[in-house]
Amino acid sequence: MKIYNTLTKKKEEFVPIDKNEVKMYSCGPTVYDYFHIGNARPFIIFDTMRRYLEYRGYKVKFVQNFTDIDDKMINRANKEGITVKELGERFIAEYFKDASALDIHPATIHPKATENIDAIIEIIKKLEDKGYAYNVDGNVYFSTKKFREYGKLSKQPLEDLEAGARIDVNETKKDAMDFALWKAQKEGEPAWESPWGMGRPGWHIECSAMANKYLGETIDIHSGGQDLVFPHHENEVAQSECANGNPFANYWMHNGYININNQKMSKSLGNFFTVRDILEKYDAEIVRFFMLSAHYRNPVNFSDVLMEQSKSAVERVYTCIDNLHFLLDNSENRELNEKEAVFSQELDKCKQKFIDSMDDDLNTADAISAIFDIVYASNTYLSTEEKNSTEAINKALGIIAELGNILGLFTKSKKNSLDAEVEALIEERNKARAEKNWAKADEIRDKLKAMHIILKDTPMGVKWSYEE
Repeated sequence: MKIYNTLTKKKEEFVPIDKNEVKMYSCGPTVYDYFHIGNARPFIIFDTMRRYLEYRGYKVKFVQNFTDIDDKMINRANKEGITVKELGERFIAEYFKDASALDIHPATIHPKATENIDAIIEIIKKLEDKGYAYNVDGNVYFSTKKFREYGKLSKQPLEDLEAGARIDVNETKKDAMDFALWKAQKEGEPAWESPWGMGRPGWHIECSAMANKYLGETIDIHSGGQDLVFPHHENEVAQSECANGNPFANYWMHNGYININNQKMSKSLGNFFTVRDILEKYDAEIVRFFMLSAHYRNPVNFSDVLMEQSKSAVERVYTCIDNLHFLLDNSENRELNEKEAVFSQELDKCKQKFIDSMDDDLNTADAISAIFDIVYASNTYLSTEEKNSTEAINKALGIIAELGNILGLFTKSKKNSLDAEVEALIEERNKARAEKNWAKADEIRDKLKAMHIILKDTPMGVKWSYEE
């Protein structure tokens, strides 16, 4: 498998530190609100990366943090008259609701910043002892000029970064590019004891501390949105490598931005959407499909038009699955005929195309096209006029389920959701038709239509589908 590494700006063969286990860290949400559609993209992308690595036989230790202490959380908690902890617990629970709806698997570990203060203090002390950090009145800063490689991830020389930096009037740091590791307590803020007095961690240090604690000094993959390359991930590299003296992450993966109707998402433009907002209008699987239908490094444009296209595409695959189940009910156990043997070979080619695409820097767009190749092959090679081989149909259903599970798509079965009442009505209609009681058969058909069940009489029997 090859991964485009932000650190080297090229695709590289993926070779984990331990051939049996991949150590992967992905930046999680700051839990002061529901997560928005832009957050959803990395959550879905790197959930898929983890699934694929597991499919390829790796054990994956996947860590995704919760930032549960920062300025936004403090401000919102004060506004609502609750504690920061109460706010964090509320929106962590809401995160899991939306993540579950999007079929995002829980991480192996979901550490919280506030539950890892000791680890954070420990790494800051190491930086201070080595001369990379300094204390000014209880505020501890990282000295970027002490790290000669600062800027190597974002590929921006320190002097260029300095040109756009400034020091706020309330800051006491020595240099514009220095960043906070520990913040002295202000009145009314949550705080923890430390060697520098009561205070709380800066944003960047928590990820370094938790990656180090749960995955070790050097990890395989660190991932997140493109907006995190600088300064967040750049600062993680600096503080981690200075504290430990080892490379922090061997592979850096970053997904592209999301625009809304060709505009940058912004509350001021009125185009800011949380996932909770989107799920009121679109099924979660449609959202997931949309996110995976483009290469993760490319920017994507979120719009109603594209969501409707995604909805139609997902329905096309489910129609194929339903057709295959219908053919399966009318199949026979026998050896493959010549046409079905060609179909079986086509299925193998589609599966290999899927794997080759995913191996090529997680190209989910081409991987999805491989599944649509299966849809096309099913329509081409399977007969709707005579019984097909059970083996051929089961193979197609099995491969769609196998590959769909990696993407978190196409795993629902409309057929299995048909309840007993509808089954009984269809059977009753079949009986009425056999008895040539056309009036009763039409009456049952109309009743099913009112329930949004559409029937189609075929040479192989009655086929049903949901009315969309």
